[in-house]
Amino acid sequence: MRRTLRSAGIGVIAATLGFGALLSVSPAHAASQTITVWVDQKRIANYREVFPDGTYAGYNVNLVPKDFGKIRDDLATVSADSAPDVITGAHDWTGALAANGLIVKLNVPAATVQALFPYALNGFKYAGATYGIPTQIENVAMITNAKLIPTQPTNFTQLATMALALKKAGKVTVPFAVPQGANGDAYHMYPLFSGLGGYVFGTTPSGSLNVRNVGLDNPVFRKNQGLIDSWNKSGLINSKVDYGIAKTAFTTGKSPFWITGPWELDAIKALPFKYRVTTVPNIVPGLTPVPFLGAQGGMVTKYAAEHGVQTGANAMVTQLFASAAYQSKLAAADGRTPANIQAAKAVTDPVLKAFSAASGGGVPMPNVPQMASVWGALGGAWVNSTKGAGATPAQKSFAQAQATVKKAIG
Repeated sequence: MRRTLRSAGIGVIAATLGFGALLSVSPAHAASQTITVWVDQKRIANYREVFPDGTYAGYNVNLVPKDFGKIRDDLATVSADSAPDVITGAHDWTGALAANGLIVKLNVPAATVQALFPYALNGFKYAGATYGIPTQIENVAMITNAKLIPTQPTNFTQLATMALALKKAGKVTVPFAVPQGANGDAYHMYPLFSGLGGYVFGTTPSGSLNVRNVGLDNPVFRKNQGLIDSWNKSGLINSKVDYGIAKTAFTTGKSPFWITGPWELDAIKALPFKYRVTTVPNIVPGLTPVPFLGAQGGMVTKYAAEHGVQTGANAMVTQLFASAAYQSKLAAADGRTPANIQAAKAVTDPVLKAFSAASGGGVPMPNVPQMASVWGALGGAWVNSTKGAGATPAQKSFAQAQATVKKAIG
């Protein structure tokens, strides 16, 4: 999937997008200045190809590879002299980083706003301001073993019947490979949660998240919770299935259905049997199962101003990172759908396109600090309700999760 990207060159991109004209500092003045960028170490090679001569619009570019999660954590403790000016990260970091003053508001050109998927850009908005530019979007989908399931189920009842029949016949060991494990996995479980009427936070009339409106045990979801108990009783879903078990079961033909994301493109394309990438079918009438939507992108830190490079850092994030040319390169190297609309339309990989199609109607992961209290509570409710013998009834598990989150938020 990876291909040579060097031929385009940053000079071509800069000339095409007119970066030199947009920057208020002259290249001669900027040449002695350096923009330090913390990037995911798995993508460092791609970034080096985007900056082949180590410069951008007259600035030197210092790329520092970091473990993805460490980018967020280390930004809170790094000393100013070694701090980054730009970071790449997930949209759901935005609220906490902005609230702690670690990233700054961006001046986003109108052309950039129009070039990006609105929900992806909204993921980097917090308290009415934009703090980041999305470069990639991702979501889970359902992968079906077409050899075991010749005809795609049109609803979840059919899916359950097919899966359990295969298990009873001894053809599979995991009827539905959705990852959980001891600590739970609210992210992978979200299509089932939303398909039963669950949600995390409501919204205000203006569209902002309303963290006082917690939907882990809302009336619609509560009405459908009996299905969770039936899935547990039948063995369709079992929390003992963690990520590794789910992946192994499906890729070895021992599970007919798998919930996963585009980070598994290589494993999916290597499958020795035919497969389909789709959404989870409807569980109850009138409700559509949708995934959490994630976006990754660039953010400017508070240190850019201290280092005297905020103008260049802002242009790098809001113009270069937002461009179709840049995002196409990143998508080719990393197997994610671009957040730039033009670049996304140019994607030809059929599996990646199928994942993108499965994102329809999805819900961006909440980027507010209060989301930190949700992951464990929601994942734990699923674990407690689907651990087989001795499981807690769903009505009790999710009511407790709701109470835990509301208490944490205050």
